[in-house]
Amino acid sequence: MTRITLATLVVAISPFILSSGEPSAFGAGNLNNPKPYGLTATEEVILENKQNLHKVVVDTNNQANKVDSIRDRIDGLQGVIEGLAKKSQENKLALQLLNEKNKSSDEYEKRRSEMSENNSKNIEDMKVVVKELSSLIDMINKTYITKSEFNTLVEEVNKFKGLVSKELKGSSKSSDKSSDLNKLSLSDIAAKAQNFYNKKLYDNSLEYYTYLIDKNYKPANAYYMIAEIQYYKKNYSEAIAYFKKSASLYDKASYMPILMLHTAIAMENTSDKSNAKTFYNAIISKYPGSEYASKAKKSLSLMK
Repeated sequence: MTRITLATLVVAISPFILSSGEPSAFGAGNLNNPKPYGLTATEEVILENKQNLHKVVVDTNNQANKVDSIRDRIDGLQGVIEGLAKKSQENKLALQLLNEKNKSSDEYEKRRSEMSENNSKNIEDMKVVVKELSSLIDMINKTYITKSEFNTLVEEVNKFKGLVSKELKGSSKSSDKSSDLNKLSLSDIAAKAQNFYNKKLYDNSLEYYTYLIDKNYKPANAYYMIAEIQYYKKNYSEAIAYFKKSASLYDKASYMPILMLHTAIAMENTSDKSNAKTFYNAIISKYPGSEYASKAKKSLSLMK
């Protein structure tokens, strides 16, 4: 994420021009950011699934490497077992042959004792190999994804599918509502949206402002109002995303001081104190002597 100094913010014509002087806090909504913020509910679920799937890919690759290593070990142990079996068979045949030649000689007793010792050693070696094979089997069982882990992944996918389904249904309802709103002029819809907002009927207001955005009717103001709705509903990450969109469309609006102040407060509430300070300082520099500058100074003093 590109960071800029306070001096750059002050010198720039506006602190919200996307092409150059955009404050780093307005990197909101970027899923490729190592620590993304300003995400909508859908984006948060997408990010969560993205992270879970990445973990599964990493785990799968690690498992594949472990399995290849285990297979190499098993192949080696199999060779050891075959060698031990061959030695045991050779000892058995040699003892049998010696027995047939001379059962009473001292050489026979000596060779029989040696072969017996060799067989005992082979048996002990076999036990060690079997024990190691058992350990490898346990390792294989631990290496593969467990049923519970798989079920968790399935639940995450279903959760995402449910959210998409919910949003699609919401879009359908919105279309039904749009047919009613189509009967009104856009200026009337804007007036009703503002009226709903003033009465703190945020869900109704949100529906109307969303319709205005679809119709491209004063979108900068509509995005700003939706951001304010999300801000007062304490959905701070979503508020930041909408503040950003509004500022990118029209950075000279009369509500810019409030937009900057509420962005700073929203950032502070999402624990991004560094960017919150950047905005507070920008307000103090750009609007000195204003009530917004006073509030920014107070917030800064409390953050220290």
